[in-house]
Amino acid sequence: MKDKLLERESGLHRGLSKSKLTMIGLGGAIGTGLFMGSSIAINYAGPGVILSYVIAACIAVIMMFSLSEMAVAYPTAGSFGVYAEKYLGGWAGFASRWTYWAAQVIAVGGEAVAVGIYMTYWFPGIPVWVWTLGFGVILIYVNSRSVENFATIEYWFAMVKVIAIVAFIIFGVSTVIGIGTPAVGFENYTKHGGFLPHGFSGVWMAVLMAIFSFVGVEVIAVTAGEAKDPQTAVPRAMRTMVFRLIIFYFLAMAIMLAVVPWVDSGAKEIAQSPFVKVFDHIGFRYAAGVMNFVVLTAALSSMNTNLYLTTRMIFSLSRGNYAPQSLGKLSKNGSPVNALTLSSLGIICAALIAKVSPMAYNYLFGISLFGALFVWMLTLLSHLRFRKEWEQKGDHKLPVRAPLFPGLQIIGVILIAAILITMGVSKDFRVSWIIGVPWLIFLTIVYFKKFRNNDLVEDHNQTKISS
Repeated sequence: MKDKLLERESGLHRGLSKSKLTMIGLGGAIGTGLFMGSSIAINYAGPGVILSYVIAACIAVIMMFSLSEMAVAYPTAGSFGVYAEKYLGGWAGFASRWTYWAAQVIAVGGEAVAVGIYMTYWFPGIPVWVWTLGFGVILIYVNSRSVENFATIEYWFAMVKVIAIVAFIIFGVSTVIGIGTPAVGFENYTKHGGFLPHGFSGVWMAVLMAIFSFVGVEVIAVTAGEAKDPQTAVPRAMRTMVFRLIIFYFLAMAIMLAVVPWVDSGAKEIAQSPFVKVFDHIGFRYAAGVMNFVVLTAALSSMNTNLYLTTRMIFSLSRGNYAPQSLGKLSKNGSPVNALTLSSLGIICAALIAKVSPMAYNYLFGISLFGALFVWMLTLLSHLRFRKEWEQKGDHKLPVRAPLFPGLQIIGVILIAAILITMGVSKDFRVSWIIGVPWLIFLTIVYFKKFRNNDLVEDHNQTKISS
């Protein structure tokens, strides 16, 4: 049965180089969560948030190892959704792809509204919806063209964010060690309650925020179906991207906490980027304007990358007969335009909900919060089955092998399960379960009523062929 799962998604144009794959991954992972949301993580843990990012980075690295091994062996646009179907069954593949699609659609809807809000900094007289719609149309057009066009735009979006973080690190290090300015040192690490002002419980709560700074590393596996040479480009791009993310995040957070006391940079509600506060402390007059541009670019980059991801998920669902067949058709340049149209309509709806009723959008965001970790857990479980079946079949040597298997994967599953449980019992994150669990129940009902019989027929036919 299973090779057909990979063959059915062929047809996408392969044109992505390693450098573009890396920048697409950085573009998807470095978003407003780092530039803006990091203040919430700091509020939970204080300076101990560095440990929170260590834990989150460990989970991301485990994901990178597992996903790159499967993506190189079986490069496909459906990526983790196809692997879940192939190794865990039809329900897992169905739920994984639809949940990921919904999660990203909602997240991009929020980014679209954020773009409009950021633009009002310079043009306060123009309504938010005008910018939201305008930039949305532009990015939809970009995604409707060839994958090379999309990758080029995302490359430069991501480059702006990388340059901003590097500049931040350079200015920050100069301030910490005293180049051209009095050294601030590391005293702020131990002031205001010490390194762990809220104990390890605060560190663990901050993990819930930090882990979403790494959500997006999976985009490179999705692009494997359109990479020029997936066997070499995908693992190199994933290793490079995750390494850069860890360096950027750790250095940025370490500098931020050294320069500005955590009680000033942390916040329960986001009013200003903690990055702006650091630049203000350094004395950079145009900090607010420059960071507004960077955060605007970050939002546009996330919109662009996640629109790409949602389009490929719907394309994969269609090729798997879990969505209308028309959504699996490709344009002349190899782009799944019909799938793009559906994802665009979903994003517009999410943006409208976010604009009309912010509280309603907060509840919808629960799917995004819950969904990302649900998909990561299924991916790690898929890898456990993948390696077992590969070794049982005695196939040729894997081009890429995740180290310390299966220990790392088991640790990753346990950590993700612990995070999900914490979300369920925490009043700050409980909404993710209130929305996420009913969503999974709904998908389960739909699958077993509508699609389960199709899978049984396919299994039966493949068994007859094999025998």
